Amino acid sequence: MKKLLFILFFQVSIVFGQSVDKFFHSIDDFGAKGDGVTLNTIAIQNAIDKCSENGGTVIIPKGIYLTGSLELKSNTDIYLMNGALLLGSTQLKDYKEFLPQLKSYNDSFLRYSIFYAERVSNISIRGEGTIDGQGESFKVTTKEKPERYKNRPYIIRFVECSKIKIEGIRLQNSAMWMQQYLGCKDVTVKGISVFNHANPNNDMIDIDGCSNFIMSDCFGDSDDDAITIKSTSPYVSENITITNCVVSSHCNAFKLGTESTGGFRNITVSNIVIKPSSVKTTIYGTPGGISGITLGAVDGGPLENITISNIVIEGVQVPFYLRLGNRGRKYTPDAPQPGISTFKNVFLSNIIATKLASNIGASITGVPDNYIENVTLSNIYVEYPGGGNEDDASKKLDELIDHYPESTMWETLPAYGVFIRHAKNITMNNVRFNIIEKDMRPAIILDDVEGITINDFETNSLDEKIKIENSRFLKGNFFINGTEK
Repeated sequence: MKKLLFILFFQVSIVFGQSVDKFFHSIDDFGAKGDGVTLNTIAIQNAIDKCSENGGTVIIPKGIYLTGSLELKSNTDIYLMNGALLLGSTQLKDYKEFLPQLKSYNDSFLRYSIFYAERVSNISIRGEGTIDGQGESFKVTTKEKPERYKNRPYIIRFVECSKIKIEGIRLQNSAMWMQQYLGCKDVTVKGISVFNHANPNNDMIDIDGCSNFIMSDCFGDSDDDAITIKSTSPYVSENITITNCVVSSHCNAFKLGTESTGGFRNITVSNIVIKPSSVKTTIYGTPGGISGITLGAVDGGPLENITISNIVIEGVQVPFYLRLGNRGRKYTPDAPQPGISTFKNVFLSNIIATKLASNIGASITGVPDNYIENVTLSNIYVEYPGGGNEDDASKKLDELIDHYPESTMWETLPAYGVFIRHAKNITMNNVRFNIIEKDMRPAIILDDVEGITINDFETNSLDEKIKIENSRFLKGNFFINGTEK
């Protein structure tokens, strides 16, 4: 492969009348040693700096290369050859501390990474090699916040960058989140493989306040959340497409939130397989995962215009969880106090969820006087374990308005299928709930719902199927299979 790349660059150099060195910057030529022992930070950084000045590609050849922090500059292309292993140093002193100009909730504790870039453009990390953070070496010694998050490097952290490509590589064993893209634009993440079970907070990817972001054809297995879209600054996460991925997580496989300061807008997610992790021991969460789909808006930003389709879910506790809350967390101590978020125009379709690990149930919930609006569930099949008893069926849920938005926050719900509260304009088309064991709970509970349309709903339960509570608050039309109730 190295020879093939060299020939390719050589051919390009002939066309443009420039030397091979103009395009091909092997880190070995800058003094790097692939012995797994030598610290190569300076050699690799020198190659990056020359690439940024003169153009071309930084080549990481076959070998084991140890490094600390590397800062990418504009017009930098990193290519890891087949057999190349880039190891993050296990010594914090080998990492540079970066505090971005963009203020976000993470500023107090997330400052280290192997690859860092800020306010640059046209950067890429590609190839067939592997980047390993050796994250298990960074021990967590306290449960206190924010101290428990500190001093653990990411593998990739890019802030306010544009024209980014991450393609083909394998990322594994980060000390913290695997990769964060904060306030970035025009990003493509394609064909990567992620394995992250080395430490707490081992997310697969965090897309944070980004716009024009495409992620496709990726594989991921993480202890913490897998595909995560956040908003830890005033920037909105918007115009995002995620498709054709296979992911596993001990926590949430696909998640919007919990940090939701700037909010979420215009996001499509499709063709995703969510399956149990290959790793059965957990740091957080459960072996099969907490949720398949979690959408949470709790810190003032909007959540709107979201479509999620063609999803297969296996083994999680909760198939889907939609939550409008009012945690109201500031993104910096001196930031203005956020108001309550809005949550509207969400479409979930063509979803199959089987072998669920708990009988908690799904939920769609707002808070009093602040409703989730315009949610449609179409072509949904969920196989629930059942087993709920009379106490579960009579359970009254606290509002938990300012609670951390997690699908297990109420534990077992009083409906085995979906519990809907403080919501407007909810539509269910061709929804099927199947229970394996007898369940004393109704399939659906509607509590303070204004406008509900249910067409072609079925369940194999012989008991109460739909329960309407606080009916004096139920306004508008209520349809089941085209008949007004």
